[in-house]
Amino acid sequence: MNRRCLPACLFALGVLLSVVSGAVAGPLRPNIVLILCDDLGYGDVKCNNPRGRIATPHIDRLAAAGLRFTDAHTTSSVCTPTRYSLLTGRYNWRSRLQQGVLGGLSPALIEPGRLTVAAFLRQQGYHTAALGKWHLGMDWAPRAGKPAPEQNDIEKSNQVWSVDFSKLIARGPNSFGFEYYFGISASLDMVPYTFIENDRVAVLPSIDRSFPMTEGRSGGQTRRGPAAAGFEAGEVLPTLARRAVEYVARQAAPARAGQPFFLYLALASPHTPIAPTAPWRGKSGLSPYADFVMETDDAVGLVLEALARQGLETNTFVFFTSDNGCSPAANIVELQAAGHQPNGPWRGHKADIWEGGHRVPLIARWPGRVPEGAVCDRLVSLVDVMATCADLLGATLPENAAEDSCSFLPSLLGQTNAPPRPALVHHSINGRFAIRDGPWKLALCPGSGGWSAPRDPAALKRGLPPVQLYNLTGDPAETNNLQARHPEVVGRLTRLLEELAARGRSTPGRPQTNAVPIDLWKKKAG
Repeated sequence: MNRRCLPACLFALGVLLSVVSGAVAGPLRPNIVLILCDDLGYGDVKCNNPRGRIATPHIDRLAAAGLRFTDAHTTSSVCTPTRYSLLTGRYNWRSRLQQGVLGGLSPALIEPGRLTVAAFLRQQGYHTAALGKWHLGMDWAPRAGKPAPEQNDIEKSNQVWSVDFSKLIARGPNSFGFEYYFGISASLDMVPYTFIENDRVAVLPSIDRSFPMTEGRSGGQTRRGPAAAGFEAGEVLPTLARRAVEYVARQAAPARAGQPFFLYLALASPHTPIAPTAPWRGKSGLSPYADFVMETDDAVGLVLEALARQGLETNTFVFFTSDNGCSPAANIVELQAAGHQPNGPWRGHKADIWEGGHRVPLIARWPGRVPEGAVCDRLVSLVDVMATCADLLGATLPENAAEDSCSFLPSLLGQTNAPPRPALVHHSINGRFAIRDGPWKLALCPGSGGWSAPRDPAALKRGLPPVQLYNLTGDPAETNNLQARHPEVVGRLTRLLEELAARGRSTPGRPQTNAVPIDLWKKKAG
């Protein structure tokens, strides 16, 4: 067994092996499909928010046939760092990226030689594919006489035509364990606007353009820059859904013959540009964002139907989740006025250290193994996927990999006697930290750490305390800061966070090295 932090995994794996005879070594090893939405809020999914105004029938059926987590989190409240943690099993803030996100031309973030969940599953005999939004950087070849793009090129418009798009792309998804890749380099509002297949662009960018942030409405454009002729933002979601269906069909025979597959489907929706296709415009009767969520739900349904059609439903483990909370770009005020709470009952939204920034939908289905229609309130995180996959297969992870990943296989199998997850660290867009331990959550900032009011500078001007302490059991909306009443809890959690940062890992094992020094209090930023 691997050396992860849940001792009950030994018991849970024994249960799994007794239920599925020969599952680890034989042809019954499950295929794994991981669907990651972009900026989909906890409350955007109807099964999480029965009073919600957006219909998500396919996601709801997935939950009815599987397990729904109510206390699932990303490690960051924005996309690039979340994806880093999901694929590596390591906290994003241990990498060089200490705040913000990458751009579409940024160099690769995942360190050379670092094991990813895709590379690990490939070692276990899986075929691995990534479809959709990558947003973890790629090493683009610069044009002759032009500088290579810098670490974060989002606003550096002078760099966008410095790339030679005809050259091979280095250190993209194919370099990190994926045998096949098709998708876009980053968010759909970032250049270059062209599909990438494996290590080359599918169509060379030849024009300069942008897209409306919300289809059919005024309110700004996406970043302007290199685009392939004929590339349309609204066609990305249906294209990815079609590619996923084709991939399932292509891998069905090998899967039935004993070679399972891992499909990482990273949808670029409902992130901006909010671009539902014509059949879906107005479908919700609410807003373009709600229409886009419904079309995203339909894409999930197409993948689930493909699994059933190919006879793979029973032996496929499906995970459905999101990379962070709903963004204000969805016009949250408009949605709330119509009676829809996109982030559910949680405070804040994308970018924030508060729950609305990083508490996300997480649904898992594996017929006959994962209990049907179950709800789990145990604390879990997307950083835990890698250790969970290792537990599932009875494999051992190297000591220098997945340093922050804790298996939640016992919860997936319906075991209620497993120990709770150890402390979990959260991170905001501005690089602000929080730590969750049981019901307690300590945030090392006076405000949201992100975009919600009050932002940290405004909170300081108002004289708010430099830290926030909440008991989520009694105060899930994070309204009552208990830092003055419980200094002992503040001290304990601060010391724990300092220890986890310094050790380079939060799981048992030999200490590891962070890529850069960790500034927990953001003193360097003032």
